[in-house]
Amino acid sequence: MNAMIEVEGLSKTFTLHNQGGTRLPVLDHISLRVDRGECVVLNGPSGAGKSTLLRCIYANYRSQSGSAHVRHRGGRVDMASAAPREVLDVRRHTVGYVSQFLRVIPRVPAVDLVMEPLLATGVDSGAARRVAEGLLERLNVPRRLWTLPPATFSGGEQQRVNIARGFIADFPILLLDEPTAALDAINRRAVADLIVEAAARGAAVLGIFHDEEIRDRVATRVMDLATGARDER
Repeated sequence: MNAMIEVEGLSKTFTLHNQGGTRLPVLDHISLRVDRGECVVLNGPSGAGKSTLLRCIYANYRSQSGSAHVRHRGGRVDMASAAPREVLDVRRHTVGYVSQFLRVIPRVPAVDLVMEPLLATGVDSGAARRVAEGLLERLNVPRRLWTLPPATFSGGEQQRVNIARGFIADFPILLLDEPTAALDAINRRAVADLIVEAAARGAAVLGIFHDEEIRDRVATRVMDLATGARDER
């Protein structure tokens, strides 16, 4: 089977406890599939639940119903119900996730942050550092910043560190939440090249891109989350 992500009947509702327990439905029985070598782009207006869906697949959020299976170690793991230890194993070896913001760890140099996911797979530090430096160079992060903590970097510099960290381990599955939002045109194109190359090596990519040029460059298929309509390409 080529399916790497299979979401079936996924529903997610948030309860607003500071507003009298008001319930806010965000995802309503969403189903989708992403195969090896595909880049499926989620489309839809703000509030349609695009980021929420990615977070449910990554198990940052727990859904109320439905399943979110990912292919992992030759089997399938339902991230909607997986135990924490299993979720961590999936994140370490199978699913890369690039959010809109870098979670900065004080005093940790940028290159060490980028290396971390590759080190977790068992790659030695020398090889991991070479790959990390290559990605930082490709994403135009100035060399003088590599050994500095990213806390004082610009938003675009932090995001490029975040992207390098997400792409370093050649994950079989990539979840991308507006990775190019804070970037200029040159760096948006650099990220688009990384995405196209990931799909070409067989990764299953599911992402959100509001930039129309980037979306057209990377998408093999577009799914409108609000209507479920698919644009087959």
